Amino acid sequence: MRGLKFIVLTGLFAVVPAAQAEGLRAGIIGLDTSHAIAFTKALNAEQPAAGYAGVRVTVAYPKGSTDIKSSTQRVPSYTEQVKAMGVEIVNSIDDLLKKCDVVFLESNDGRPHLEQAIPVLKAGKRVFIDKPVAGTLAQCVALYDAAAYYKTPMFSTSSLRYTKKMADISSGKYGPVMGAETYSPCSLEPTHPDLFWYGIHGVEMLFALMGPDCERVVRVNTPGTDVVIGTWKGGRVGTFRGNRASTSGYGSDVFFKKNVEQIDDYAGFSILLREIVTFFKTGVAPVSAKETIAIFAFMEAADESKRQNGLPIMIADVLSKAQAEAKKLRVE
Repeated sequence: MRGLKFIVLTGLFAVVPAAQAEGLRAGIIGLDTSHAIAFTKALNAEQPAAGYAGVRVTVAYPKGSTDIKSSTQRVPSYTEQVKAMGVEIVNSIDDLLKKCDVVFLESNDGRPHLEQAIPVLKAGKRVFIDKPVAGTLAQCVALYDAAAYYKTPMFSTSSLRYTKKMADISSGKYGPVMGAETYSPCSLEPTHPDLFWYGIHGVEMLFALMGPDCERVVRVNTPGTDVVIGTWKGGRVGTFRGNRASTSGYGSDVFFKKNVEQIDDYAGFSILLREIVTFFKTGVAPVSAKETIAIFAFMEAADESKRQNGLPIMIADVLSKAQAEAKKLRVE
């Protein structure tokens, strides 16, 4: 973290929509995830699909994780693939920022995201940070505080938030959501808190359905399965099931006053990418800082419940601790 300087703030900021921009040059930091290839292929197509026009990937800095083998081994191949799509490869983030207007921070490893994002935010470049937004809850809080300090829009999300059925539910088509049970794969990575690495996909769905106001978390953990039960403000209950020993699918049962709806229509990143393009053009984040921080607080509380053999953990307690830790990340 040497050389970083920002003040951690407790408040969040509202973004005023910028004028619609055209011909934005996008830079990618981190060529160690398949999203970097997929996004470049879609945006740099000769005839981009509806919703993708006006943003083109022009430059990339390959370095992402330094020690996660599943990430580092991808970099050489992915670098060659984006070069073949007309993308210039540079040797530093500073060089990248000179050649782009907006940024995809795609490193698959959440731990370096804070350090990687600070120069981007300081330069005023709108940035989408792929999952996980950070390697700890404290880093997540510090990232959003830095974005507020530099008045630079950013957001992060899993693509699992975006399906047609999810949009129907969010529009109120079925009435208020009374509760939800989501599920997704939940492979573990020793360098990250348990749910940060892959369980975040199902947790993102849960918060997209239930909102950010979870108050208490209890976790049941076995080698093959995690079940995390959250109690939301007003007494609503939402559950995430993370699967390692069983099916690797994604989905949810959503409970309303008079019916139950199933979500099983995840079809890839296409809707997410349209949301990112719109964000780059307007500066309006489709997922709030409050909600993303709440997602990471939920996952951290789940880890704390595991450490305490399944005891209930209050979100406010883990968030207060993380906010104190975030202040220590400030570099004078």
